[in-house]
Amino acid sequence: MAFNKMWYTIALGLLLPFSYAHTDFFTSIGHMTDLINTEKDLVVSLKDYIKAEESKLEQIKKWAEKLDQLTDTATKDPEGFLGHPVNAFKLMKRLNTEWGELESLVLKDMSDGFISNMTIQRQFFPNDEDQTGAAKALLRLQDTYNLDTDTLSRGNLPGVKHKSFLTAEDCFELGKIAYTEADYYHTELWMEQALKQLDEGEVSSADKAYILDYLSYAVYQQGDLGKAMMLTKRLLELDPEHQRANGNMKYFEYIMAKEKEANKSSTDSEDQMEKETEVKKKDYLPERRKYEMLCRGEGLKMTPRRQKRLFCRYYDGNRNPRYILGPVKQEDEWDKPRIVRFLDIISDEEIETVKELAKPRLRRATISNPITGALETAHYRISKSAWLSGYESPVVSRINTRIQDLTGLDVSTAEELQVANYGVGGQYEPHFDFGRKDEPDAFKELGTGNRIATWLFYMSDVSAGGATVFPEVGASVWPKKGTAVFWYNLFPSGEGDYSTRHAACPVLVGNKWVSNKWLHERGQEFRRPCTLSELE
Repeated sequence: MAFNKMWYTIALGLLLPFSYAHTDFFTSIGHMTDLINTEKDLVVSLKDYIKAEESKLEQIKKWAEKLDQLTDTATKDPEGFLGHPVNAFKLMKRLNTEWGELESLVLKDMSDGFISNMTIQRQFFPNDEDQTGAAKALLRLQDTYNLDTDTLSRGNLPGVKHKSFLTAEDCFELGKIAYTEADYYHTELWMEQALKQLDEGEVSSADKAYILDYLSYAVYQQGDLGKAMMLTKRLLELDPEHQRANGNMKYFEYIMAKEKEANKSSTDSEDQMEKETEVKKKDYLPERRKYEMLCRGEGLKMTPRRQKRLFCRYYDGNRNPRYILGPVKQEDEWDKPRIVRFLDIISDEEIETVKELAKPRLRRATISNPITGALETAHYRISKSAWLSGYESPVVSRINTRIQDLTGLDVSTAEELQVANYGVGGQYEPHFDFGRKDEPDAFKELGTGNRIATWLFYMSDVSAGGATVFPEVGASVWPKKGTAVFWYNLFPSGEGDYSTRHAACPVLVGNKWVSNKWLHERGQEFRRPCTLSELE
């Protein structure tokens, strides 16, 4: 009974940290930390189970050793042994009672408590969507930061504290997930990596035949028929009876024969194959190339002459009484659009308070459908967010006042403070904060006009990646804990500034927390008067 109570207590203790059901774990590192604690507790309960099994085996072992000596003595002189009445009694007792007790001990299942824990916790485990999301994140990081499979597999990433590596089986799993998405480019990369690690002697449950089967088809789909045939031949060497490989080989030979009959020059074929294998991604648009280059710190367009016009200063919020004697540090990040950074503008204590308030409410971040206006999740925004009102906490209220004092804009018509935590490879691809002319209903329900400006707090340092980039102008702004950046989304005329199109780069290593305030047009009529020029 005491044993069962112990397991019930452990199970209950594991359950308490989770007050929410499964909610896209891969989209928030903050929520994934709870899984670390869950796994640790499961390991503790597993070790308790092992101890219980070892204790049981120890009892059985002692019993066996005792009876081994006893039966050795008894079998040498059975009649003489049983001639002692105590021995006769104890034999009856052992066979009638004690062997039955031993049988019960052997049959006792010590795993009940551990299995109960697993059953309770499984409903809070990540699911297939999380595993696929985390795998896609690795592929996204690989593309964005130009990482080769060997570097990623060996865990050689900048700024890592806890180095980890991918096994051949892990690489095979990544290749399979890419395959199910018809992403044959990444299928080839990761199946080749899995094969390479097996060829180097890694002991793994991954099967070379399975890997070659996927790899040959992925290569064929990308137009490299010669390589596909070579891989299929290698597969048939491992498994001559492989039905699909035999069928594929006949088909490849048939295609080859047709090409020869058509007198296709080998030069033309090689050029076509090379051209096709260079194609990496279906959606590899010019903006995406600029976005990825900026994420890597490449492609910056700030000339030395323009750089000289950027300054740092002590800023008092245009003679705001709160900052005349204690101005804040401000520096120019970019000139057009003007992006400024405020340094040491939010304390560590304030950051922790905001995170603690937000964490229980974090939900998968959404975007507004430009056609329907409905909120929906999107593959290009991988994060979780929560909204905090000023009346909930004096800290949030103080932050709102600070933003108003330093921007000179009225925050009473602004949206609530949005707190975001990015997940594995967390990102938000290029977007506008303001509503365009083809989105007449954007923010209509708020009744406060368009988003005139954005204030963005960085609440954590990021070891690698995670920059805020502006592809239209070639600007990159890097996260720095305790700072905030500010820019106007609209010209004073009310027209949108399309150069403010920006993106949050994938987090390569680390955990990215930000919070932002979107300020709206209403209430700013005298704080930022309209001009006659459309682009001023």
